[in-house]
Amino acid sequence: MSIALVLVDIQNDYFPGGAMELVGPTAAADQAAKILAAFRSKGLPVVHIQHISLRPGATFFLPGTAGAEIHERVRPNPGETVIQKHFPNSFRETSLLEHLREHKVSRLAIAGMMTHMCIDTTTRAATDLGFACTLAHDACATRALSFNGTQVSAGDAQTAYLAGLNGSFAKVVSADELVADL
Repeated sequence: MSIALVLVDIQNDYFPGGAMELVGPTAAADQAAKILAAFRSKGLPVVHIQHISLRPGATFFLPGTAGAEIHERVRPNPGETVIQKHFPNSFRETSLLEHLREHKVSRLAIAGMMTHMCIDTTTRAATDLGFACTLAHDACATRALSFNGTQVSAGDAQTAYLAGLNGSFAKVVSADELVADL
């Protein structure tokens, strides 16, 4: 059973000063970097997902901007796969599924941003496509949300989405636990 690391949207616009600043992106990126280092040291496959927004009226991840670049903490090494996407689901209209099948990957380690959007959508899709997923909860970040006049803190959104994924769609663990299980 081959495993690959999928790092989703750890891009500059999510960090302080970016166009869509999240809560805790630096701490999450540090944990993702720890996982990335472990995969690299073991020669395991790594896939970087980069969102480029082509939607009219988009305000972040705009093509050709510094904000759309993958953050320095997890910058791809030469030879590592980078797949660009234009939708929250990393599999939608990308070569990700083909790439993983070509490399006979059956398990995914997932980390990245935003938990309530691209991490949730990608993890659910991966499970639907037959992958066994492990999600590093402390290597993800999100932001505060609101619905129908009710404010939801970033911490509560993070907890709710991780709880919804845990068990049915992924084994949700810490970065340290994920690395120890490699």
